[in-house]
Amino acid sequence: MTSPWNDARLQLPGHRACPGCAGPLANKFILDVLGKNTIFFGTGGCGHGYPVKTVPCFSLHFSGVGAGASGISYALEIKGRSNLTVASFGGDGSLDIGLGKLSACAHRNDNMIHFTYDNEAFMNTGGQSSQLTEFGARTPTTPAGNRVYKKDVPMIMAHHRIPYLATATIAYVGDFKRKIRRASEMQGFKYVHVLNPCPSGWGFPPEKTVEISKLAVETGIWPLYEIEAGQVRINSKPPLKPLKDYLSLQARFTHLPELDIQELQKHVLMKWERLAMLDGKSLW
Repeated sequence: MTSPWNDARLQLPGHRACPGCAGPLANKFILDVLGKNTIFFGTGGCGHGYPVKTVPCFSLHFSGVGAGASGISYALEIKGRSNLTVASFGGDGSLDIGLGKLSACAHRNDNMIHFTYDNEAFMNTGGQSSQLTEFGARTPTTPAGNRVYKKDVPMIMAHHRIPYLATATIAYVGDFKRKIRRASEMQGFKYVHVLNPCPSGWGFPPEKTVEISKLAVETGIWPLYEIEAGQVRINSKPPLKPLKDYLSLQARFTHLPELDIQELQKHVLMKWERLAMLDGKSLW
């Protein structure tokens, strides 16, 4: 029998993620751009860990993804291996319990690309709320709805003055791949924050993943932008649809009273207006 590890494909068919998970698609897009000279590091994120890849993959508890990936990056530097890309991954609650180590990577400007798969909760342990859980979302630990706004990690990372940062979603393939390519062309620490809708945790049919990803951008709750050398660029400026179009497709928001929906709508518009003011300008 031929070993699957001799397969020329970088990601093999099938995966152990839930049906409709955006993670396996994101993995495919990343590998399409980075190619075989890639070393993956990271675990704790359902979408990243479950697809089978034929490039080197290492893992550590997701609280220490930054530390492990930076070790590989420095080992490659010492060996003079400049032809390899280190791509690290974190999902679920990795930016609750691993942000300090990732911040250290950004502070040192370690040569790596970090991808966050943002499914807005600790999905791999039952869907408990995290600091990335959206306001109002119902989870096992917030049964009446989360009362705290999610942490704006992309802007936190941007203020480390890293060379490149971007937000992305699998609904905009060309935009996503272009950002991966741009990150791979640069030295230092690069950060890509990817929306990862979770059918089982958010409560929507698996076939709605792309639609929800697109609506996140069209309603402004997930703006597509990049920051290169401090310069902010918004990549999509659609006429914003009502946020209710996005919320109504997910069971985690069906309990929300109209006042809470209006409150979240105001928050989204405020963040969008603030980002629009920065468009074309330097964040630093």
